[in-house]
Amino acid sequence: MLRLMLFRHAKSDWPRDVDDRDRPLSERGRKAAPQMGRFMAEAGLVPGLVLVSPARRTRETWERASEAMGDHLPAMREDSRLYLAPFGLLLKVIGETPPSVPSLMLVGHQPGLQELAIRLVGSGGIEDRTALDAHFPTAALAVIDFEQEAWPDILPASGRLERFVTPKLLGASVDD
Repeated sequence: MLRLMLFRHAKSDWPRDVDDRDRPLSERGRKAAPQMGRFMAEAGLVPGLVLVSPARRTRETWERASEAMGDHLPAMREDSRLYLAPFGLLLKVIGETPPSVPSLMLVGHQPGLQELAIRLVGSGGIEDRTALDAHFPTAALAVIDFEQEAWPDILPASGRLERFVTPKLLGASVDD
C-alpha cells in the first residue's frame, strides 16, 4: 500500500514588489503551519519523503510544520518542478518516487494539488470528498491511500481519500 499526502502551503503574504516565488508566509500562515505539523505527528502522518516546491511560502510552511513534528522528521528534498505545477507534472513527479518510499508528501500550490487530489481519489468519506471538491484551503492536508505497490502504477480514481484536514477543522480560523 502507498500513501500520498498533499500539503498546500500556509497562507502567504503579498508584499509589494516581491516576486511570486519569494512571497513569505503571513502571520496566519506562520501559525497554521506548526499547528498542522503537530497534528501530523500526533496522527502518525509522517511521510518517508517530502518533496517541497522551491517557493519561499512552501519552504517556510514545511520548515514550520516539521519543527512542530519533533523527532519525527522525514527526508526532505526541494523539487523545482512542483512550483505551480499542473496535474500531469505532479503525477510524473510522483511516478518517479522509488518503491522504497511507501509514504510521500508534496508541499505545493493551488490549483495543481486540488486537481491532483480530485483526479486521484476514487473513494473515501463523502464529507471529506465534498470538502476537497469544493476548496483546498491554505495549509490543508489531503491523505490518499492506494492499493498499488509502485508509484508509477498510480492511476486516476485509484486512491481512497483517507482524510482531508484543514486548520479550521482543528479549531483555528486561519485557513481560506
